[in-house]
Amino acid sequence: MQLDSLLEKLKMDHLSSRLESVCEQASKRDLDYKGFLAEALSAEWSGRHGKGVEMRLSQAHFPVVKTLEQFDFGFQPSLDRKVLRELSGMGFVERSENVIFLGPPGVGKSHLAIALGVKAVEAGCRVLFLTLEELLTRLKRAQSENRLKRMLQQLVYPRLLILDEIGYLPMSREEASLFFRLLCRRYEKASLVLTSNKSFLDWGDIFGDQVRATAILDRLLHHATTVNIKGESYRLKEKRRAGLLESRTVPPEEQEPLEVPT
Repeated sequence: MQLDSLLEKLKMDHLSSRLESVCEQASKRDLDYKGFLAEALSAEWSGRHGKGVEMRLSQAHFPVVKTLEQFDFGFQPSLDRKVLRELSGMGFVERSENVIFLGPPGVGKSHLAIALGVKAVEAGCRVLFLTLEELLTRLKRAQSENRLKRMLQQLVYPRLLILDEIGYLPMSREEASLFFRLLCRRYEKASLVLTSNKSFLDWGDIFGDQVRATAILDRLLHHATTVNIKGESYRLKEKRRAGLLESRTVPPEEQEPLEVPT
């Protein structure tokens, strides 16, 4: 059987397209049979992995792709790089734990959330990014169409669900109830990454009820890492750099991290 036919039957499309190059490199390096086989299989795996990453990035629906390497840690010195490095290892996803980024608008919460999502995609995990408004729209529409159970199951499937912009708008009683049901479905089964501009002490206002907020936080924080980001907005920094705003010193009250209940 011809080699091209074998590669086609084995669905080794990536190796097939790179075979000449792999053979040429093997000849130059004088590889033995095992060495050549390792190079050939590595070429196939690399192609499959790259295609898988591309597909999962598309499915994640990131508004923009951001990485940890692009994050300006120098502008946010309050961040503990060691914590971010540990999170980027994806151990929290393997343990079905959560990550919550707290801080005022513009300090990089969404950037870091997306960056962890990209790391998860590269690790082979299915990821989904939604703003809180998008999530609630999906859940309410599913409920009105009598397919809420199916929608909740679909939202449990991603190994990592990123929910952005919690706290910018208060929820109705119905919306808070739907959010709680999703949280319960994913509890200790799959990971969440959340961003919020509100202290946990203010989540009673977000969910319209302190008792409900406490129940949500109880499940959310049981296995979680909370990252407080203090400092000035990146967007304001860029405006100052462009001369559109006057420079100023960040007042002490803006430098304090958001409170985390004990």
